[in-house]
Amino acid sequence: MLPDVFGALANPARRRMLDALRTGPLTAGELTGLLALSRSAASEHLAVLREAGLVREERRGRNRVYHLKPAGLAQAGDWLKPYEQYWNRRLDVLGDLLDATASAGGDHSPHQDTSAQDPLPHPTERTDDD
Repeated sequence: MLPDVFGALANPARRRMLDALRTGPLTAGELTGLLALSRSAASEHLAVLREAGLVREERRGRNRVYHLKPAGLAQAGDWLKPYEQYWNRRLDVLGDLLDATASAGGDHSPHQDTSAQDPLPHPTERTDDD
């Protein structure tokens, strides 16, 4: 079973923890202080991030030091990639339509039916461009 990366990223406090860890490893205490969280709340958030594969914990004496694990974020990025390509194509089509409307002197209605044009595939469908 894959870790719940998106569930972990859904919480703003956990996203702030990841943002703080981009600058380098931090202790649990440093993260707690930076984010003004209670120790128990920070510990719960760090456990979720650890279980999702987004951070790793290193024990240094009495301290627990947390490191960002970019591979976990890469997994989310890989899943999102087809949607990014889908929306980029949609925005390109919109840009072309706006350019054509502007060059035609604005003769086109903004509510023009474009359903007869080539439909764009669903984000998860493979195209020759992929």
